[in-house]
Amino acid sequence: MPPMISRRVFRLSRPAAVLSLLALSGLTAGPAVESQSLVGSRDSMLRQSYRAREHDFTYLKTSSQVREFARRGLLVRLSGSSDYRLASVSFPYARPEVKVFIERLSDQYRAACGERLVVTSLTRPTTRQPPNASHLSVHPTGMAVDLRRSNRSSCREWLESTLLLLEEKDVLEATREHHPPHYHVTVFPAPYMQYLAAKGVSPETRTSSGKKTSRKGEIAVASSKKTYRVGRGDSLWTIAQRHGTSVTEIKRANGISSSRLKPGQVLAIPTAR
Repeated sequence: MPPMISRRVFRLSRPAAVLSLLALSGLTAGPAVESQSLVGSRDSMLRQSYRAREHDFTYLKTSSQVREFARRGLLVRLSGSSDYRLASVSFPYARPEVKVFIERLSDQYRAACGERLVVTSLTRPTTRQPPNASHLSVHPTGMAVDLRRSNRSSCREWLESTLLLLEEKDVLEATREHHPPHYHVTVFPAPYMQYLAAKGVSPETRTSSGKKTSRKGEIAVASSKKTYRVGRGDSLWTIAQRHGTSVTEIKRANGISSSRLKPGQVLAIPTAR
């Protein structure tokens, strides 16, 4: 009897298998109850797969399928900017919401540590996955992005704390990978866009459902910031007083939760709108 049960589970389709594994593991698509961590786990992979199923995303198998999805607008092209660049990315396409995530994160990242974010992978069809890729990987759905780990500890600390904060909000899953060193991030499109809407941000994107939103609010936020390099003895309070803003606004502009600062750190300073 046990061998028969194993064979039946093995023949399930990927979405059905994920749902079954989640049920057996006692997991749901909601926020994880354990403390947030960038350490990878099978539970994390299962949640990512569950979210792909929840969004009814297709696992693209071939390069031609990726191009077809791009032609239909289900995937959008990323070309890089003054805030981020692509490095050896074979398929520079992602879900529209992932592009919004990268643009917002890279803007804050560059303001916080003075260097561009480096994207090393986006959508990968199953036939172009590396040999060590998990069969649960959601790269073929366009939901995932790999970000290179900086050589600067201050940049790594900022990015890790930001990813953990967003993971706590249940809008993404992030893992610190070591071979090669990078962060694997899976964005949950619908929850992420709902999170932005709750913050009053309306980035322009055509979502997977075909609905288009305005980016005017995002441009207003981006254009209302200047930068400040932290000096010895500075604190968030003294910086806020000097620039006529508040500690809360500075934290929000930089996507940080801690009040600890390091000399040489670059902060985005929100100005009067």
